[in-house]
Amino acid sequence: MEAPAWSDFTGHMTNHTQLPDPRLSGLTLVTAGTGKTGRRIVQRLTDRGLPVRVGSRAGDPPFDWSDQGTWQGALAGVDAAYVAYLPDIGAPQAADDLAAFATLATDIGVGRVVLLSGRNEPMAQRCEEVLQSYPWQWTVLRSSVFSQDFSEAFWLDPVRSGIVAVPAGELIAEPFVDIEDVVDVAVAALTEQRHAGQVYELSGPRSVPLAEATAEIAAAIGRPVRYEPVTSEQYVAAMTAEGVPAEEAQFVADLFAALFDGRNAATTDGVQRALGRAPREFRDFVHKTAGTGVWDIDHEG
Repeated sequence: MEAPAWSDFTGHMTNHTQLPDPRLSGLTLVTAGTGKTGRRIVQRLTDRGLPVRVGSRAGDPPFDWSDQGTWQGALAGVDAAYVAYLPDIGAPQAADDLAAFATLATDIGVGRVVLLSGRNEPMAQRCEEVLQSYPWQWTVLRSSVFSQDFSEAFWLDPVRSGIVAVPAGELIAEPFVDIEDVVDVAVAALTEQRHAGQVYELSGPRSVPLAEATAEIAAAIGRPVRYEPVTSEQYVAAMTAEGVPAEEAQFVADLFAALFDGRNAATTDGVQRALGRAPREFRDFVHKTAGTGVWDIDHEG
């Protein structure tokens, strides 16, 4: 299925008073359903006894962002969708893929969508505009760097090694958002009517320089961990030396350099607006995670 041209999007514009009222207890497709946010959302909805379809290559039926032939089967019977685009919402093809996905989904009858987006990312905001232009109820969750990126993703192995090298400069701070807060807001948006049409910018309660973040981790685990600023060229060279394709390494380096240029240093009120409570503290994440042993050098699993 070919993605519609950008000029076609305006034909989908609809006032929310005219939108279908999707069943809040209907079947939800969670794309990237085995990923950091997706697997948690699946678990939360399942714990509530709500029907969930895990959108993944290994799902039944399978769902793969890079294979449009899998989308129709995964969307069959779905009332709502959590959309986490892979490989990244800032990828060049993301807007076209999301347009194709939205066209198919709305034709099938999906009435609610929750999009995981990025803060102050032009490509991500274009993707938001795509999904906002279709006749369904939408909620946008804008986030930047997760606290759990230190424990589940990019920086887990670097923390274990004692050096977190990032092309981010010396002075920029980041209000790391706890992924549990992102998931709480996503589940609320999927199950509560009041979040329709809302854009939530999500962050932690304070901005933390990377050097301070690694120092807090070091203090919690009783072992040296430090932040080392590097250039994008050095970062790409290190990644390619580990076997990462050059194009992918450059994309990640460019993404980090952009995210840590100061654009997202300010905290936001999205968690408070959505949930009526303060966001989780980075320090609390560090102490809780240290207790799991995941940062131990010899940790397995």
